[in-house]
Amino acid sequence: MHRAVIAALGTLLLAGVAAAPITAAAAEKAPAKAATASYKAPRNAFNQPDLSGFWSNATLTPMARRPQFKDQLNYTPEQVKEMEANAAAEVEEGNEDTDPNAPAEAPKTPPSANIRPEFAAAGGDVGGYNRGWLDPGSHVMRVNGEPRTSLITTPNGQPPARKAGAPPAPRFGGGMGSFDSYESRSLGERCIMSFGRNAGPPMFPNGFYNNNYQIVQTGDSVLIEVEMIHDLRIVRLNSKHRTDNVRPYMGDSIGWWEGDTLVVETTHIPANQHFMGSWKDLKVTERFTRVGKNRLHYAFTVEDPTIWDKPWGGEYEFSPMGVGVIYEYACHEGNYALPGILAGARA
Repeated sequence: MHRAVIAALGTLLLAGVAAAPITAAAAEKAPAKAATASYKAPRNAFNQPDLSGFWSNATLTPMARRPQFKDQLNYTPEQVKEMEANAAAEVEEGNEDTDPNAPAEAPKTPPSANIRPEFAAAGGDVGGYNRGWLDPGSHVMRVNGEPRTSLITTPNGQPPARKAGAPPAPRFGGGMGSFDSYESRSLGERCIMSFGRNAGPPMFPNGFYNNNYQIVQTGDSVLIEVEMIHDLRIVRLNSKHRTDNVRPYMGDSIGWWEGDTLVVETTHIPANQHFMGSWKDLKVTERFTRVGKNRLHYAFTVEDPTIWDKPWGGEYEFSPMGVGVIYEYACHEGNYALPGILAGARA
């Protein structure tokens, strides 16, 4: 089943296309400032900065920096040109007609073809997940015009080391015992939440498709509709966190305005949506700022004193989704296959 494979791979969030060799290491720089001084965000009917509309975070830039780029915050112009050219070729090749009489063959893998490693592992250009059905992004992520090598902005673009003695990450799925019950199958496979972290928090593209969002604002809440898998995240404005131990999907999000920036703080994240092993004491702070007609800056900070020594985070920019609106993502593969999975375990 393709979804089970892709669910396992979706969290990798690799760029996947060939990158030019490093010709010069860029000195580490502070994250780009979110606000563009000359731009003033339009106001909506509630006199709030208008963040509404359809947005996408699809990109070639991975969540964590690929090791060969070390402390290089930005790609060079030559690296950007090669990566985006490879992505364009990948689309062209992936959209070619398939010969129904062609013999079966092993998935194509780089460097002989422009197919990303995670695509090849999920079936390459065979079956329902060939490149013609995928929309992972074809451009490097730019923040204030800077072409970033990662969405994480630590010095090496990697999550910081876990503290000695930090509690282990909860395990969901994987291993023979995971086929005994629907509760031990992943949320993505069961079509409850996206694989990867589209909804978050923090929010990341999944590296495959449907990295689209709609933001709707009211006087007392902000709603973020996540196309993958159909999640609705509600941020209560000028409210307080719940005081019980109920942990809803996507956690408990409250927000407030700081000038033109929407600040969202989330706690009460459930164990099965842990972020790199953190959930019980995890707090995620996100900042949404409209910095241009077609640019929505997003920054996040994560903190959990039981896992990491200090808070850390990253940033990127949403771009307009383009033509069209979000339609229902009618996920059902895992649900239809679940009886067979459970029956097979019992047999």
